[in-house]
Amino acid sequence: MSRKIPEQQYEKTISYRFRQWLDGTKDPFLGTVEMKPQKEFHEDDTAVEKRKEEKKEIFARVFDTEHNAELRMFRKLYRLFSVLFCIGLVFVLLTGVSHLPPFGAADNPVNNEVPRRYIENGLQETGAVNIVTGMILDYRAFDTLGESHVLFVATCTVLILLRIDKKKGRNSIEEWEANDRIYEPKNDIILQTVAKLLVPPIMIFGIYVILCGHLGPGGGFSGGAVIGAGLILYLNAFGFAKTERFFTAKTYKWMSFGALACYALAKSYSFYTGANDIHSIIPLGTPGAILSSGLILLLNICVGIVVAGTMYTFYVMFRKGGY
Repeated sequence: MSRKIPEQQYEKTISYRFRQWLDGTKDPFLGTVEMKPQKEFHEDDTAVEKRKEEKKEIFARVFDTEHNAELRMFRKLYRLFSVLFCIGLVFVLLTGVSHLPPFGAADNPVNNEVPRRYIENGLQETGAVNIVTGMILDYRAFDTLGESHVLFVATCTVLILLRIDKKKGRNSIEEWEANDRIYEPKNDIILQTVAKLLVPPIMIFGIYVILCGHLGPGGGFSGGAVIGAGLILYLNAFGFAKTERFFTAKTYKWMSFGALACYALAKSYSFYTGANDIHSIIPLGTPGAILSSGLILLLNICVGIVVAGTMYTFYVMFRKGGY
């Protein structure tokens, strides 16, 4: 065991002085370094004029494009190589096109067993009258799930980049609100009357396009775009105060999360049963009926929710920076 030394003796040790230096309580060099007050610097007028002349000369040499031989040579070579590159690119593209098989030939690579399977067995295997919808939400449903997540991630990125910083306080948010009221409708009777007449049919048509996507042209992407356009029209006509009564940032987050989770769970079940050759308990229904095509109707609804919310959120963030 080390014996305890008196405090006065400990203050004379190197470890004590080093500890004081680390704590910042005492500077060991204070009072030992010679310090003189610095005189105010005054540059000589001759030196100032000389420096300005040198700066002008440098700028004249660097930015003198008319008499700079190296720059003129670079521009000539740049134009020459640009023309040669374009000619080479056109030659490569034309050569590639010339080796393509004739359009519509039976032995083309596109005419293989995959599209034949979609056309011949699509109705029987998916239950969807619309072959395109059956392909997107059944045969290629995993790819469509990735596309929906891309939309959601893009919206999150826009929220991160453009949202108003609420940490700056309530006054900052109120200031943004006041600035945004400049663009709010000033009781525009024409716009509001047209919106009252058009928004309900737009919403109904968007829902129709989503629900009948497996029966004819349409689906979640196109129907969601229609509903998103209706929300944007309503916002422009009646402002944020009325729109936020039923659609806020929290609403969008929960709707998108629920739709993506439902899509992922539904297709995980289909992937599992299909990969293990297990009979699915979800019936395909009668082709042509509204309740048919298995999970495709549910997936169309999920995609439509994500697309509609993403369109509206993009518009709101680019215009205002928040709901």
